Amino acid sequence: MELKLYNTLSRKKEVFTPINDIVRIYSCGPTVYSYAHIGNFRAYVFMDTLRRVLKYNGYKVKHVMNITDVGHLESDADEGEDKIAKAAKKENKDPYEIAKYYTEIFLRDLDRLNIDKPEIICKATEHINEMIEYVSEIIKNGYGYETTKGIYFDISKLDKYPVLSDRKVDEQIAGARVEVDNEKRNPEDFALWIKAPEKHIMKWESPWGLCYPGWHIECSAMSRKYLGEEFDIHTGGIDHIPTHHENEIAQSKGRCGKIPARFWMHCNFLQINGGKMSKSLGNIYTLDTLKEKNIEPLSYKLLCFSSHYRNKLNFTFEGAVSSNTSLIRLREGYRAHLLGNEKVEKEIINELEEKFHNAINDDLNMPEAMGIVWEAVRYPKKSKDMANLLLKFDEVLGLRIDEEVENNVEIPEEISNLLEERKLARENKDWELSDKIRDILKEKGYIIKDTKDGSKVEKI
Repeated sequence: MELKLYNTLSRKKEVFTPINDIVRIYSCGPTVYSYAHIGNFRAYVFMDTLRRVLKYNGYKVKHVMNITDVGHLESDADEGEDKIAKAAKKENKDPYEIAKYYTEIFLRDLDRLNIDKPEIICKATEHINEMIEYVSEIIKNGYGYETTKGIYFDISKLDKYPVLSDRKVDEQIAGARVEVDNEKRNPEDFALWIKAPEKHIMKWESPWGLCYPGWHIECSAMSRKYLGEEFDIHTGGIDHIPTHHENEIAQSKGRCGKIPARFWMHCNFLQINGGKMSKSLGNIYTLDTLKEKNIEPLSYKLLCFSSHYRNKLNFTFEGAVSSNTSLIRLREGYRAHLLGNEKVEKEIINELEEKFHNAINDDLNMPEAMGIVWEAVRYPKKSKDMANLLLKFDEVLGLRIDEEVENNVEIPEEISNLLEERKLARENKDWELSDKIRDILKEKGYIIKDTKDGSKVEKI
């Protein structure tokens, strides 16, 4: 059964065959300066699904994901402050303390989503020597040059740039998104290594003075260290295509003349109520936001399966509540089969398994695969064989369908809004309003219990 994956590099689906016996994957990880939001986690759900599908097909996997704890500036055009350093100043903490805290929260959230973690999770700050070596080799090969600001990559030396996206180089002209820098040979030359100002917090000794790495070089250096010059798959969000991944490819070609990954796979954006997610709109939601509304994090993972990873996914709280209910129904359906004693013909089991396998092998077509899952759940004869099939499907889904169904409450949007109002009232110590909303909820058939872990709602 062939596995086909869409390759951004060729702009088409291709039959996947690994370079050797172990599939080697590199995934762009988080910049740990703040809490990761549900938009970020869509890319990691996709990463998880890819890993699980490869394993389902019998492949062994060696997977690397970076933790960016230095070097990611506010703008992809090498402008602004380092995001970690900026967060450290804002919170009046050491940058390493900031990075450690948000890394731990991110890894905790991966567990909450039952995301199969990569075999190697590596931090940028622990690979400075590898980056210096990589930059030195680029300079030696004639692709890098020094200015008063740092070491830059000369894109004019490449046979083709860009290669992943259709955009033209002159679309990003100097004076528009990129600041005019008369020392640059080309407006789109990007920073490999940045000379640190005197007051810059994070900086290291290098052949070019006290510096810190550019964002793109860390991925090139760490993928090379752990996976070699050429590996099978590179994943990330579509926002990585025009700059970060283009520049990774450029760096690799400048160092060894090769494009590092054979397959480049990208997950599309998450939208909020049909629009963008942004701080200015106040719609940056985390897994904790969902928990506050009694929505299990794994139900967000199930919601991600409602849209193909290459399509945009629209998030609404109404949809998340519905997904939460679906997760409960899925677990209930599994348990009904587990407790059943009816016989289901082996041909039926085999047919469902083949249809599921075909769906996931068609570029991770999870919406189609979920249709097969529900067909199995709703099969009228309740059979342990069907329960075992669902468990096998869950090797790809990672939804923990064999967990006991908790006494979860399906929360209508009106009740969710009241719960949010009460939460804000309590944060503002407006106890009178809090008690008033509690009474309104009781009239509507819901009891609130305030615990040290937050407020819990029960239907009367």
